[in-house]
Amino acid sequence: MLKTKLNVLTLRKEPLPTVIFHEPEAIELCSTTPLIKNRSQAGYKVTYLGKVTISGTQFLSGCTESAVVGLWNSKPSAVTKDGDSPANAILEIRPFQVRLHHLGGRGEASVAVDSYQVARIAYCTADHEVSPSVFAWIYRQINDDLSFQMDCHAVECQSKLEAKMLAHSMMEAFRKTFHSMRTDGRIHKSGSADDDPEDSTPDDG
Repeated sequence: MLKTKLNVLTLRKEPLPTVIFHEPEAIELCSTTPLIKNRSQAGYKVTYLGKVTISGTQFLSGCTESAVVGLWNSKPSAVTKDGDSPANAILEIRPFQVRLHHLGGRGEASVAVDSYQVARIAYCTADHEVSPSVFAWIYRQINDDLSFQMDCHAVECQSKLEAKMLAHSMMEAFRKTFHSMRTDGRIHKSGSADDDPEDSTPDDG
């Protein structure tokens, strides 16, 4: 079964299809309407900090902190006139797939897109001591030789509230993804999926 709460900062996912939501503090939910308008893709303006490969398969509260600190300390020094890092990507979260659209030099056209299957995301959180504006997720990356590694990706949002909204959006994406997978019979009663979801990712309509 899926365990969900409406006030969420951190999402931790156990073996499919169980999803556990950890709540370090209550948050005020705002509309999850995408903040970027009049673009070819909807999403949230972020600064992609990069990724770090981490060890382990069981992830608890605080497990992304060390990776995020390293990425934060190595981020580019360029800042805007408001003192923030310039946005270099748009993060789009929707059922079955998360997309990171990398922007061009002027922050306009998308020059590349990285896709992440929702069912491969093991953990995500917007609760970081180094900065409350950082949102991070741990992704199970499948290599060409069919081995896998756990990568921690992090983005800096434009505000603490926006990072929380991304955590809530991820919760909704998990809810809809696993509901569809159960309905389609792609998840066994024992809690495992028949096939890796990325092999047959449907349109989320």
